Amino acid sequence: MKYFAIFLLSIILSSCYERERNCTEFKTGEFEFKHTINGVEKTSRFIRTDSIEIDFYENSVDTNSVRWINDCEFIVKKINPTSRRDAKAIHMKILTTDKDSYLFEYSVVGDKKNKQKGRATKVKSL
Repeated sequence: MKYFAIFLLSIILSSCYERERNCTEFKTGEFEFKHTINGVEKTSRFIRTDSIEIDFYENSVDTNSVRWINDCEFIVKKINPTSRRDAKAIHMKILTTDKDSYLFEYSVVGDKKNKQKGRATKVKSL
């Protein structure tokens, strides 16, 4: 019975723990995002203000509009898409934050099945 009480108490205390989400610190700034494509690690950089995001990836630069839904969720959409795929808006949700980075989840708006996760690191404040 003693072990059961300790186990139950630990479950209750751990269920109250919530990861930090200080999303307002990551609304603007210069960020870096690392991801792997076909086994090769790639790095992209982006600069985000309240309403615009400029992406630098390999030898291209794209400008996106940013519309904040709340402090931790926003919609990104290319301003000058070159294809139907590029024209689709992306829903971004900040899941957790650390001192200089945040874990996020993203998917095409309306696609609840194909969500992916990534981590962005804040390189510089604006």
